[in-house]
Amino acid sequence: MIQLHDKYFKPFLSQEQILGAVHKMASQIAADLKNEVPIFVGVLNGSFMFVADFLKAYEEPCEVSFVKLSSYQGLTSTGIVETLLDVPENLEGKTVVILEDIIDTGRTLKQLVNLFANSKVKEFKIASLFYKPEVYNGEYNIDYVGLEIPNKFIVGYGLDYRELGRNLKEVYQLNEDHMINLVLFGKPGAGKGTQAGFLKEKYNLKHISTGDVFRYNIKNGTELGKLAKSYMDNGDLVPDEVTINMLKAEVEKNTDAAGFIFDGFPRTTTQAEALDHFLESRDMQIHATIALEAEDDILVARLLERGKDSGRSDDQDEAKIRNRFDEYNAKTAPLKEYYSAQDKFYAVNGIGEITEITQRLAKVIDRLA
Repeated sequence: MIQLHDKYFKPFLSQEQILGAVHKMASQIAADLKNEVPIFVGVLNGSFMFVADFLKAYEEPCEVSFVKLSSYQGLTSTGIVETLLDVPENLEGKTVVILEDIIDTGRTLKQLVNLFANSKVKEFKIASLFYKPEVYNGEYNIDYVGLEIPNKFIVGYGLDYRELGRNLKEVYQLNEDHMINLVLFGKPGAGKGTQAGFLKEKYNLKHISTGDVFRYNIKNGTELGKLAKSYMDNGDLVPDEVTINMLKAEVEKNTDAAGFIFDGFPRTTTQAEALDHFLESRDMQIHATIALEAEDDILVARLLERGKDSGRSDDQDEAKIRNRFDEYNAKTAPLKEYYSAQDKFYAVNGIGEITEITQRLAKVIDRLA
């Protein structure tokens, strides 16, 4: 998986597959035009790698030139084809073969045909390395096709996304796999960490624990860690923006994950809104928030038992434990209302065997896939 700007792309065509298609086209055209000296016209910017490899594979005499057209901005065609570099001169009586990197809707192709309409060429042929038959309108005949591909956005081998990716030797496809992004929350002792460990393995999710992220950044002296520590040393709360930037770094380090489990963040509706804004900027979203629910007395007993081994003072004092519950109720419980309004809130019984609880969680997640 690779990232270009805000999008992720997965491998689609290998270099061997691409070059195999290029050589096939060169052989076909050479056989058809063996008694002529054709003019090959590449369409910039996308076809520069294709034309270079094609000419290496074409062993007969030929001429080459370029035109430059543009109709794409980002992932979509503007519908307006702009001519940036004109057709070569002295084409009269010659066979012209357009070398296109990709043909999809045919808008660029229509403009190309118009460009050569008055050039009095002997013959006009169109060759496209990649061809999307699902969306092509069929107005003009395409004489040579390297590879037919589905109607998915691709980059590499001359094709770009917002000017990145042209230099890739292989072709990558926009990753549109359905991600599963979860918020897992519950009172202290509810078992969030334990269940997150099982879920990340089962669904190939990345578990992002706010506590772990803070400890990592502070321990390794990152800029964000130093910034967070400066607030903590002064007894101040770390601003949400700092925490979001830490989470952002974790997300961008794990582009191969099928989704994320956020544990320990958000804790308030303000943080939930900040998380939503961050994910939306990357065309992602939270798909579900799952609360592990259990009675306070049961959780108190769990934490007191845990405190015997962990040595944590806040797990050894029932008053402190119940204060943490009060803080949860005051700050975190309102998240139920926030996510319920989005139809993304699910409550799961957190009492029982660990495997039973995992199965309950899996039932919720499987309905999202």
